Amino acid sequence: MYFCHSAAIWEQFPQLVPGLLVVEGIQPHVEAESWLQPWFERARKRLGQGVESDLPEISAWRRAYAQMGLKPTQYRSAGEALLRRFRKEGDLPRLHPLVDLCNAVSLAFALPVAVFDLAGVTGYLEVRHARGDEHYLAFSDEIETPEPGEVIFADAANQVHARRWTFRQSRRSTIGPETRSALIVSEGLHPTAGDDVPALIDALARGITTLWSAPRYRAVLTASEPRLEF
Repeated sequence: MYFCHSAAIWEQFPQLVPGLLVVEGIQPHVEAESWLQPWFERARKRLGQGVESDLPEISAWRRAYAQMGLKPTQYRSAGEALLRRFRKEGDLPRLHPLVDLCNAVSLAFALPVAVFDLAGVTGYLEVRHARGDEHYLAFSDEIETPEPGEVIFADAANQVHARRWTFRQSRRSTIGPETRSALIVSEGLHPTAGDDVPALIDALARGITTLWSAPRYRAVLTASEPRLEF
């Protein structure tokens, strides 16, 4: 199995910095709350200085969405959507310890963090432009077909695991009580992403190591080394 971005994505977004973790031995019966609160507090401090749309991490994703021909206020990156919810509600629902940890770190770093159950992924996961013949399983159980050119996460079975890049994941590979292995992906496009994405990956790795075990693989990809085999 492997993860990569297509050459066309790297060409269109040369500033991209993707960080990855592959985690095994996940089980839901761990107490993660003490790991969440410091990240929540860091997010509150950042939001106390202004709205999330002013953060450089979020501004960079807004520019990318505009570059893809999408309205940034209609299709928000996962990082921005999470921060908006947190600002309004002051907290996030608890879903699964791994998802909760990833969400908390996402808030603190203002970067999208996607978590995929590898049992739902066939062969590989590639971020690429859609051809228009792929299938996406929505949370409503409807099957959608992305428009040609849309940036998607796709596997070897032509299944889409996220639409509009970081906008929405598929039900097919969501984390649940039965999840045992997962791929975590965070991507930055802002000027300091080269420092911030590795720091985010390190933060997640520390929490995961304490709650479960050390991640099996970790990587920060580049245009010259765009693939992680695992």
